[in-house]
Amino acid sequence: MACARFLTLKAIHGTTSTLSQFHRPRIQTSGKVRAFSAALVSPTSTAVFYENHGPPDTVTKVIELPPVEVKANDVCVKMLASPINPSDINRIEGVYPVRPPLPAVGGYEGVGEVHSVGSAVQGLSPGDLVMASPPSAGTWQTHVVKEKSLWHKIDRSTPVEYAATVTINPLTALRMIEDYVELKAGDAIVQNGATSMVGQCVIQLAKIRGIHTINIIRDRTGSDEAKEKLKKLGADEVYTESQLEVKNVKGLLGSVPEPALGFNCVGGNAASLVLKFLRQGGTMVTYGGMAKKPITVSTSSLIFKELSLKGFWLQKWISAGKTEECREMIDYLLGLVREGKLKYDMELAPFSEFHTALDKALGKHGSQRKQVIKF
Repeated sequence: MACARFLTLKAIHGTTSTLSQFHRPRIQTSGKVRAFSAALVSPTSTAVFYENHGPPDTVTKVIELPPVEVKANDVCVKMLASPINPSDINRIEGVYPVRPPLPAVGGYEGVGEVHSVGSAVQGLSPGDLVMASPPSAGTWQTHVVKEKSLWHKIDRSTPVEYAATVTINPLTALRMIEDYVELKAGDAIVQNGATSMVGQCVIQLAKIRGIHTINIIRDRTGSDEAKEKLKKLGADEVYTESQLEVKNVKGLLGSVPEPALGFNCVGGNAASLVLKFLRQGGTMVTYGGMAKKPITVSTSSLIFKELSLKGFWLQKWISAGKTEECREMIDYLLGLVREGKLKYDMELAPFSEFHTALDKALGKHGSQRKQVIKF
């Protein structure tokens, strides 16, 4: 008689869930599941799990997943830290262009320690520090089993909170600085969303290259403190949106040259402010739309200033066969971290407090630092 093809998953927060074909042991003989003792398997994993798309604070639950086989080319990693990114939230909501099939475990970026390796794996050993590179789904769990090609070994002295968060936001900042306009020392960049992790990285990476930055932030309580903080990172100029409600914003530049390159992650009026600063023939790169409002471009900007509008999506860049280049850039960024030249705000949250961290990431507690889950 064939074995039943269903697993009962123990819910730690939420109801018990019975699902088919999810994290089933991957060894089968004649339709029957072989005993775990016949193969190398992972430990039981505690995971943030969702069966349907919807509001992350209602559709996610923390459950226990059964062990899975560690095949010959697989590596089992005990996760140490993984962030909550806006794109993670969008995947759970079902609105992100690329998302894992349901049911799924959340998370797309993270760092961990090798727990065990398959029989054919070389170059990795238990205890090594590795990160998910290229980033892939399912990092919000205590143990992850993936093929060796999806793990990148990094220096053991790297702070785990930075290793967990370097792949998406800092790498986005680096690629945008390098890919669109050939900048040299003395040139300038203008950006909105300057307090974001990408924004903070743009400031520091530009400073290393001798490039000036003009930074736009929202009007909010604590904006003066935010300005000082960005200037300590190396920002040349920081303005709130209301400060730029003048006819000639370029009169505010002082000795900073007109920017050749601008970054937009907000949309709406904040994007228009970036365009106002750009010099003749300048380029604005959009990598996000936090305001969920369209970008409005004046006719004169396109005809007389000949501005260029571009879009950047890191996943598309990595998917275009850029894995090795991606890893080289990650090693460079982590080197800057270890040298104290790259830093950004984050808050480490225990896995047991995942839903509180999720609420913070969703903005339920006002503006918060990047939430990083520590397992």
